Amino acid sequence: MWSWLAGPLNIILLLVGLFLLLLVLIQRGKGGGLIGALGGAGGSSPFGSRAGDAFTRLTIYVACLWFFLIMVQVRVIQSTAQTLQPGFVGLRER
Repeated sequence: MWSWLAGPLNIILLLVGLFLLLLVLIQRGKGGGLIGALGGAGGSSPFGSRAGDAFTRLTIYVACLWFFLIMVQVRVIQSTAQTLQPGFVGLRER
């Protein structure tokens, strides 16, 4: 039933993961972050002084979305594997 969802969910997870990576790299940290490493001013943000708060909240929301999508992906893969090979996924028989 859910086997069609695995492919599109992989693409969505990849895009959300790349966006999360870029969000983390944009943020200003104690050491200046990526902006400071590339020669920019470490103490200033290119998006304004209040951008740190907005980027922090956005990063938390995107990370929660990514985590939720990972949990959905695990369920989809488990249900697909159980329909393809019943009794194989789950508890091992001794």
